[in-house]
Amino acid sequence: MLTKFETKSARVKGLSFHPKRPWILTSLHNGVIQLWDYRMCTLIDKFDEHDGPVRGIDFHKQQPLFVSGGDDYKIKVWNYKLRRCLFTLLGHLDYIRTTFFHHEYPWILSASDDQTIRVWNWQSRTCVCVLTGHNHYVMCAQFHPGEDLVVSASLDQTVRVWDISGLRKKNLSPGAVESDVRGITGVDLFGTTDAVVKHVLEGHDRGVNWAAFHPSMPLIVSGADDRQVKIWRMNESKAWEVDTCRGHYNNVSCAVFHPRQELILSNSEDKSIRVWDMSKRTGVQTFRRDHDRFWVLAAHPNLNLFAAGHDGGMLVFKLERERPALAVHGNSLFYVKDRFLRQLDFSSSRDVAVMQLR
Repeated sequence: MLTKFETKSARVKGLSFHPKRPWILTSLHNGVIQLWDYRMCTLIDKFDEHDGPVRGIDFHKQQPLFVSGGDDYKIKVWNYKLRRCLFTLLGHLDYIRTTFFHHEYPWILSASDDQTIRVWNWQSRTCVCVLTGHNHYVMCAQFHPGEDLVVSASLDQTVRVWDISGLRKKNLSPGAVESDVRGITGVDLFGTTDAVVKHVLEGHDRGVNWAAFHPSMPLIVSGADDRQVKIWRMNESKAWEVDTCRGHYNNVSCAVFHPRQELILSNSEDKSIRVWDMSKRTGVQTFRRDHDRFWVLAAHPNLNLFAAGHDGGMLVFKLERERPALAVHGNSLFYVKDRFLRQLDFSSSRDVAVMQLR
């Protein structure tokens, strides 16, 4: 593991990479949100309006916005260019665990200890849907990167997949007929379902802390208090458990798919980050801290960069070095490629293998 940047702060509960700039947002247990430049290793800004811990944080992919959710039951939408909170969304009745923007629609998804998941329209600043069905705290809820689906994880020991295609049809193409049917009150007389449970995934025997979709395959990863990381596969009609990764010896806080490799990263209150090979179901790397429990993981959408938040701050890291070993000597560049030491002559542009490396 190659650590690129490290911070010391209060406990980090949420992390979000900016898709284009070398920035990362951290939301802290003391109520502060920090904006860091991980390349320059500098704190760019901090935002301190929540009362109590901030657990949910997410950059918008196109707009200069981010969303946060806290133990004060508030969801706040911020403009980082204007350096201020634009508005607050109220409705949850308990701590908010995660907040995420939709990749395409003007929606925010929030998960809460009030046992509900809510979808909000950040343009109209209204709650457009409440997803009920979990019977304990909802620890995490995320949009699918391409389909009209949501995955959620709860302390009721289940992972649920929700179909929100009805919500898209209703909220993004309100036709004349539809507005007539709804009447002046705006209440839907026929009660069309905006969001329905598609799959309930049972297999963990303790509360589930995190669930995430694979970026391109029909897979879900989950991490739970039973110390297990589970992989689930789904199709149109059903979802089923494929594999379990065992090795953590305390609650698994977070688990994510590597965006480009057949790997899963997980971290835990056992003070470790583990990397798992998806095909072999085995641990390939473990990184430990001495005193800090891990709480959250984030994967950069485009680069091979990850971040992990713990009791004493956070770190931005790569799984392995990507730059080759090199040295310039005289008129030649010596470098390592594919287990060979090679020599590039600057004047003739001749590139030859010098020797094989074991």
